[in-house]
Amino acid sequence: MPKFPARVHPILARSAKTAVILRRGPSKSVCTLLWDRRNDTFKLGQWLRGRIYERRCDLSPDGKHFIYFAMNGKWDGPMKGSWTAISRAPYLKALALWPWGDCWNGGGLFLTDSRFWLNNHWYDEAAETVGRLRKKLVQEPGYPFEENHGGECPGVYYIRLQRDGWKLVRRESPSPEEHIAVFEKPLPKGWVLEKSAHASINNPVGSGCYYDTHRLIHPESGETLDHPKWEWAELDRKRLVWVTKGVLYAAKIHGKGLGDVKVLHEFNEMEFEAIPAPY
Repeated sequence: MPKFPARVHPILARSAKTAVILRRGPSKSVCTLLWDRRNDTFKLGQWLRGRIYERRCDLSPDGKHFIYFAMNGKWDGPMKGSWTAISRAPYLKALALWPWGDCWNGGGLFLTDSRFWLNNHWYDEAAETVGRLRKKLVQEPGYPFEENHGGECPGVYYIRLQRDGWKLVRRESPSPEEHIAVFEKPLPKGWVLEKSAHASINNPVGSGCYYDTHRLIHPESGETLDHPKWEWAELDRKRLVWVTKGVLYAAKIHGKGLGDVKVLHEFNEMEFEAIPAPY
């Protein structure tokens, strides 16, 4: 069997120079890491035997709390096989946990450092462990957004992208089995980063049914640089950061494109290890 590169999905804090990275591989093993973006150092959080749905996760603006949706398939267990939790970043040990029981909906978003929204209105009645949250963390009781993209990954991910400065510019449906939402974010020097968020049952080997592709566009010059192997890409202050084949890269943006490319971290050779949270 071929060995696929690790799937790596960072979530950048909005008000702090940190990020939580979700690193998956093999398919039923996932870990979290803390990325200090001031000096590009990385600290391992915790591993989970199961799946975390990275497009239904979020990091509080101050980078202190992490909300995630996970599945281990133990449907008769106390967490009903899937659950939403809030933890101290970058760890997974729950401060609050909402058992669910299937893979529809789940996860959520931070509205502020102190307020969060859960991606399922039934959680309002089923949050039997919400008392474990710190008093300053408060659940938003209703649906706080103007648009709705459904209960699965796009319902959280597309809202998160737009909140973080991406503009939804168009939708495409190349076939009945594939739907694409195209987002854009302005970059320095007149460049634009385009992110095409795919939802397809004909996904490439090694990716899930939800995956992204990217390209750089310079509207003034008309130049387009395709980067279909960038699995994730984002503007981090004045530099561009992206992931390809389990490796995180960075480069400054110049008028003619990207400057010297720097490898920030390689995630492929990591293996599961049991790590307790420090709380």
